[in-house]
Amino acid sequence: MATLKIDMHVHTHHSRDGLMSEEAVIAACQKKDLSGVAITDHNTIKGALNLKKIAPFKVIVGEEILTQEGEIIGYFLHEEIPPRLPLEETIKIIRAQGGLVGIPHPFGSFRRSRIKQGALERIINQVDIIEAFNARNIFVKDNHLAMAFAQKHRLVPVAGSDAHISDEIGKAYIEIEDFNDHRHFLNNLKSAKLVTKKSGLWVHVVTKWIKLLRK
Repeated sequence: MATLKIDMHVHTHHSRDGLMSEEAVIAACQKKDLSGVAITDHNTIKGALNLKKIAPFKVIVGEEILTQEGEIIGYFLHEEIPPRLPLEETIKIIRAQGGLVGIPHPFGSFRRSRIKQGALERIINQVDIIEAFNARNIFVKDNHLAMAFAQKHRLVPVAGSDAHISDEIGKAYIEIEDFNDHRHFLNNLKSAKLVTKKSGLWVHVVTKWIKLLRK
């Protein structure tokens, strides 16, 4: 089977702090030689569904969902999940769609929306994927802690750029054998390779500017 390069955490203009159109995502992925992407916009799957219709590569429909105890990601979704529901209820809805439960930037410093530590420990048996490397994490130790946590709990690690602009796409991704569905993906993820490179601190300034611009 072919090996795919997939950035597991990308935002489009459908996120409140993103600017990329679906066409811009395609262009950036082709420029970076990626063969797939997970679109994980904040509290919506509109961008992911739009991209899936037109992209010449694999698109995983995801959503970075704000629960009452912080953010989680649903992968392989079919329907949008509303924000600010109880954590366990959000997980139940992801599962009902045949989706996978992922935890983004679990130890990311200065991320007010990250999942609360006690909540993460409580639902750990319901988690499929830990984002062990997020290219936007400010401190290297945050990613080291995430990888150690994944290993301790025997969870499958992934890497993502957390891209909000085109230059960020492909900073971090996984190399994984091709897959047909979420079960096949999760099985192949066990032998996937993480390719990682941190983004510069300037991307956070850009994000703040985008938020102000969109207000």
